[in-house]
Amino acid sequence: MSEVLRAALVIARRDFSAVIFSKTFILFLLGPLFPVVIGMAFGGLGEKITRESLRPTVGMSMTAPDAARMERAHRILAARIGAENLPNLQRAPTGDPRALLARRDARFMAIVSGSVERPILTGKASDLAMLERDISLLASAAVAGDQLPHVQVEKQLVSASAGAEAQSRLLTGRAAQVLVFLLTMLLAGMVLSNLVEEKTNKVIEILAAAVPIDSVFLGKLLAMLGMSFVGIGFWGSAIVAGVKLLAGPDIAPPTPAVGWPIFLLLGAVYFTMAYALLGSLFLGIGAQAATVREVQTLNMPVTMAQMGVFFFATYAVDHMGSAPEVAAIIFPFSSPFAMIARAAQDAAIWPHLLAIGWQAIWVAVIIRLGVWLFRRHVLKSGRSSRRRLFRRRSAMVK
Repeated sequence: MSEVLRAALVIARRDFSAVIFSKTFILFLLGPLFPVVIGMAFGGLGEKITRESLRPTVGMSMTAPDAARMERAHRILAARIGAENLPNLQRAPTGDPRALLARRDARFMAIVSGSVERPILTGKASDLAMLERDISLLASAAVAGDQLPHVQVEKQLVSASAGAEAQSRLLTGRAAQVLVFLLTMLLAGMVLSNLVEEKTNKVIEILAAAVPIDSVFLGKLLAMLGMSFVGIGFWGSAIVAGVKLLAGPDIAPPTPAVGWPIFLLLGAVYFTMAYALLGSLFLGIGAQAATVREVQTLNMPVTMAQMGVFFFATYAVDHMGSAPEVAAIIFPFSSPFAMIARAAQDAAIWPHLLAIGWQAIWVAVIIRLGVWLFRRHVLKSGRSSRRRLFRRRSAMVK
């Protein structure tokens, strides 16, 4: 066993150095940050557009005093509940509302006419269903005028709220699940291409002749895992720096049930387990594939199945202690996602020790299965072909 581990570390150091010191690794590190920056920029722009431009505009075909009362009511309500929760109001010419809506230059979704006491809203049925309550609220505030009451809410602070804490821990567990899943799917696929490339170049045969196949598989898995942690460290540092820069240093995320130090440690362990489980499966697939096209063909069903497993684990978050959560914990590929969510909601540590041991057993089983398939279908076929070739040459000499 020590010989296998020693050889695996040699293979891991070789692959890790080859990836880390390559010219394209910096592009690999910077690549995921570009979508994040672009997403934040477009998210802020989209929020601004939604807040300012995409709110429905209602034309007021009313007398000037009634229109002024509606505008004043709009300002009062906007100060209390936010302008983004109300439609825009714009004065429109008096006349038939249907004719105003039919004009090509009209920019109104609906027209409110009549008086403040008896408003008439004209528009399509779907638009009226959306705007009816807002116009009724504005008209009611306009009728009340200066008599619109404003009740001051007295605030009473508490140090803790069990319901709010449970909700925040649930959100923390969901966020951790999504993060572990995205990182696993982003990084585990590199194991496939690495192994297929070395099979094509016949490097894998040289390694197989020098060290046990178990060491080759384990070493490649350790190398890609180490490279993944380098990437995670870089991306995590960049995200933390960006959040502190944009949100300020006083931001305080909700505390998970096990506490942040243990939660981060468990997050790293469960990412390792999820990566090892999926990576060892990908190693077995890559060992059987001869070309990149075959890898892509085999990779798709595995990826879709993993997405289904992830959705099953997210469903189990809301049902702690139920049969779905127990099944998600027992099934090895969903176990890391289910357990990281449990760490955010339950302070018990012993279930994590059992789960990590259970997942490690399955990693070993999947690696052994991949090694067995590699020996049976790749190395054995290679030896038999060499024997046939040798016999053919012997026959030619005779």
